Amino acid sequence: MDLSLSTRTEGDRTVVVVGGEIDVYTAPKLREQLIDLVSSGQYHLVVDMEGVEFLDSTGLGVLVGGLKRVRAHEGSLRLVCTQERILKIFRITGLTKVFPIHGSVEEAVAATD
Repeated sequence: MDLSLSTRTEGDRTVVVVGGEIDVYTAPKLREQLIDLVSSGQYHLVVDMEGVEFLDSTGLGVLVGGLKRVRAHEGSLRLVCTQERILKIFRITGLTKVFPIHGSVEEAVAATD
């Protein structure tokens, strides 16, 4: 399975819609997307993971790296995820304490820091 990425702007947030699998093979594509967005001045990101079917430790590392990049610019990185098998990975790793995780893009966009 490949990784699909698309971005759109909602208010002052940039929404990154991710689909497919985020693993050792596809994670560099997501990393490049996040680096490009931050480099172009997009510091408030919402990563919509509703279409993600698989996430491994490499993918988690890319998300943490993205969070560090936006925080260096006083930004934020919020996740949208309602899939139990993906949420379980965030709970096991303790990353639910690091990432704000929302049930919908609308909720994540409306959230204030």
